[in-house]
Amino acid sequence: MSRARSATVGAAQFKARCLELVDHVKEARAEYIVTRHGTPVARLVPVEAEAPPSPLGSMQGTVVSYDGPFEPIPAAWSLDPGEPD
Repeated sequence: MSRARSATVGAAQFKARCLELVDHVKEARAEYIVTRHGTPVARLVPVEAEAPPSPLGSMQGTVVSYDGPFEPIPAAWSLDPGEPD
C-alpha cells in the first residue's frame, strides 16, 4: 500500500496534537517524522495488519513420539473414581 508523503512535526506540536495525528495516520495512512530541535527522533507510521496464522498445522511438532497408540491405557489412568490407583 502506498503512503502519503512524510510530514515533519516538532515534538511540542506532536505533544499538543498527538491523538489527532494518530487518527490521521490510521485513516489516511499518513506518516509523520517527529523532530526535537530540528533533529528527527521518531517516526509515526501506520501498522501493517498481519494475517492471522492458519489453524492447519498449528500443532505440528508438538507430539514428539507415542509408542503403541493402539495399546490399552494402563490401569493407573482409570477415570473411574471407585477404582484404586
